[in-house]
Amino acid sequence: MGVGVDMGMGVDMGMGVDMGMGVGMRHRFPTARAVSLRPAGFGGQAAAAGLRRPAAIVTLAAAAALAALAAAPPALAATKQAAKPTEALAPRAAGEPIMAIVSIKSQQVIFYDADGWIARAPVSTGIKGRETPAGVFALLEKDKDHHSSLYDDAWMPNMQRITWNGIALHGGPLPGYAASHGCVRMPYDFAEKLFDKTRIGMRVIISPVDVEPAEFTHPALFAPSAAAIAAAPARAEELGRAADEAAKAVEPVKKAAAAATRDAAPVTAGLRKLEQAKARADAEIAAADKALAAAKTDQAKAHAEDMKQKAAAKAEQAQRQLDAAMADAKGKIEAAAAAKYALKAAETKKTDTAKAAKEAKLALEPVSIFISRATQKLYVRRGTHKRTPDGGEYFDTTIEVPITIRDPDKPIGTHVFTAMAKSDTGLRWSEVTIDDGDSAKDALDRIIIPPEVLASVGPTALPRSSITISDEGLSKETNYRTEFVVVLNNQPQGGFITRKPTVVQVARDTYGDDFRYGYDRQSGGGWGFQYGNPRQPGGQHYYDPRQNQQYYYQRQQRGWY
Repeated sequence: MGVGVDMGMGVDMGMGVDMGMGVGMRHRFPTARAVSLRPAGFGGQAAAAGLRRPAAIVTLAAAAALAALAAAPPALAATKQAAKPTEALAPRAAGEPIMAIVSIKSQQVIFYDADGWIARAPVSTGIKGRETPAGVFALLEKDKDHHSSLYDDAWMPNMQRITWNGIALHGGPLPGYAASHGCVRMPYDFAEKLFDKTRIGMRVIISPVDVEPAEFTHPALFAPSAAAIAAAPARAEELGRAADEAAKAVEPVKKAAAAATRDAAPVTAGLRKLEQAKARADAEIAAADKALAAAKTDQAKAHAEDMKQKAAAKAEQAQRQLDAAMADAKGKIEAAAAAKYALKAAETKKTDTAKAAKEAKLALEPVSIFISRATQKLYVRRGTHKRTPDGGEYFDTTIEVPITIRDPDKPIGTHVFTAMAKSDTGLRWSEVTIDDGDSAKDALDRIIIPPEVLASVGPTALPRSSITISDEGLSKETNYRTEFVVVLNNQPQGGFITRKPTVVQVARDTYGDDFRYGYDRQSGGGWGFQYGNPRQPGGQHYYDPRQNQQYYYQRQQRGWY
């Protein structure tokens, strides 16, 4: 039995019994703080037994629990309050959430804005064998009324996806312990309150232990230029116009080149025939010279000389005709060549201006950098706000470069550095460490970020930008419609591994850049595409479980058909 006490605007008491499968009695109050008195082992069979007790016994038990709380010494009451995560909102006006940190150890999620925590709540993560993966993620999709395609159309309201193979934050039953199949269940009303406040790309950190952001400074973190940031919108607009004009300019040049090529085609064909005739005459001269050298008699020599004279006359005539034709065709040939050159220049300008406009537009977005000790590479991701056909969003992946890490065989840990807000010197950063290795400072000290990357993204780095350093490589769930998916391989991740991997064909964006991430399993590996669940219209992840024979067996056992 759980008893909730609100100490904010009054006293609210709520009693609820949860059977662990989402069946129970629930009475909700919009409280800012709550104190749970549910025993640590409550749930499952105990909860079911509680449902069979007479109402009077339940009422007396609740009263006794409240009396015990009132009579307990302050220290004991505080201990009981800290024993279980509680749902609460910060006693201040909340800004936009920048990150959410889920603690698997304490079964709690805390959302943070630029000034600290803004909301917290108990959660239920994955059961043994289907554990929620610990790692670094970002929101990929939001669905207000999501129904699972993996688990019998189970309702997952206010779903906020962090991997395309089905790991998400959503509203669900909370028995007081890990009980999901890999997702992070939050209280129904809490999930609803947070749904409209978050946005795609928000950082989600799932930690095996309790962690919280700490303010952090280091010379390697971006120090943006206020002048560059102020000029960025106008620059993006200007370059965007230049790109549009360059794209429009290609079409008339292409038409002119086609017309010039058509005009030159007949004379070019005539020249080709004359060149072939000249080549044949030259071959006859060569053959006559060969016959003359081999002649043994005067008669043979005279015949060879005759052959050579006739061939020379043909060659001379062919050359005169070729010279005359080339003189006549010179203007058209040169016009066609000039048109082709102009088309190449126009297409080059289109490509260059489009690239510059794209980079200028991306400079208006927060930048995310991932540095992997496993691959010795640095990856850059930025959202494009361009929607994919299945409800996701394209992420720009054009920067991927080798990087130098001092002592590359030594563990570095997993650290997330996030630009929380602007400051007098540029940006105010926080740091979260979720895996053992070097300290955050020592980790940054070991890395040399290429100057070209710093020049490209540093001057216009904005709040919500981040740098993640890890011993891990990118998860195979990372592709062109995710930011970074980084999973700690030293932690259980059954709820991640048991899911069908994502199907993602390697795509191109509107400028033709390859989105290079995606793992080709059928061809034996290599970066190409990922296999897994296709998706139905409406943004819901789809996988037909009837493809599995076990599905039919389970339905028969349950008497469904």
